[in-house]
Amino acid sequence: MDTGNNITGKTAPERYVSGKSFEELPDAFRKLVELLGEDQFELVAINENYVCDGEIRLVYLMNDAVESFLVFGNARMTGVYKSDYEGEILADLSRQGKEYILVVHQEDTVVTLFFETLTLEKHLYDYSQIGHFWVEGYEYLRQLEYRLAILRDKYDYIGGDSCNALEEKLAALVEFPPLNYCCYPAVSEQYIVPRENPWIPSEKAFKVMEEVTVKAGDRSFGRWLGIYRRFPFKWVARRLAVMLHKTRHIRITECLLEELGKASGGYGNRSFGKKADEQLKVLTEKARAKQTELKAKGIESQILREEPFTIARDSIGFKVYLIKWQKGRKDCTVEIEEI
Repeated sequence: MDTGNNITGKTAPERYVSGKSFEELPDAFRKLVELLGEDQFELVAINENYVCDGEIRLVYLMNDAVESFLVFGNARMTGVYKSDYEGEILADLSRQGKEYILVVHQEDTVVTLFFETLTLEKHLYDYSQIGHFWVEGYEYLRQLEYRLAILRDKYDYIGGDSCNALEEKLAALVEFPPLNYCCYPAVSEQYIVPRENPWIPSEKAFKVMEEVTVKAGDRSFGRWLGIYRRFPFKWVARRLAVMLHKTRHIRITECLLEELGKASGGYGNRSFGKKADEQLKVLTEKARAKQTELKAKGIESQILREEPFTIARDSIGFKVYLIKWQKGRKDCTVEIEEI
């Protein structure tokens, strides 16, 4: 038996697992090591059983853009698994013949997974019509920040092959402070996962914003973008953030939303079964009917939906929202109506 090293929240990438360095491990095993190193170990229960057709699924990355799992193949499980456990994970990965053995300690309990293969399963979805309204004020910009953040997570954690060329380009905008959580956080502070140096803009982000500014035909915003490139200070970032919600500059935001729609539109929507899909369809049709009424009155609107995950279900249920744009003389705001 090749004995693997202990994997804990303190594990460094240089440590060896089953006689191999972190860099030498197959991609799925590196993802497993990183996940356990962050004290994350959430198995997916299917029909109240964690083993289904010889497979065990471990949640890897779950957001509105992607649902992904590490799949243990030809697997079996022994011991006690605490599904509600939150705390430090102590784990040991080893190999005996063609079988791998993963031992996970959750405080005083131990669960052991025996498996022969480990692969990454991923399901990609259209996230351009998803809406969550957790923070009030300029909600359309907070939705933009949220979508860019989940896109970047998909790119960083799943890999470049999970994103198309346009997504890869737009993902750089999490490094543009006037648009990221520094100025328009989509969630409250306690739920923000901080990035390193979030106030420092990247060259890639500048190039994307320059392209968008040209497309929007906004010369004034372009001049301030040039100032920001030369003087990347917080006060300039905040000035640009304020400009983004001004009616005279709203075309910048509209172009960004259009680009995200193009980037994610080809992935398709989640399906929850005939009955649930019909429920969502009814709500959407109601929203479209109301949208038609608003359009006749000259009011622009957008339909967004909120939905749960398909496999590892969360507490979110089906909701459909109508976002009514209110372009005032100075500021552009929205009114949110739940259907």
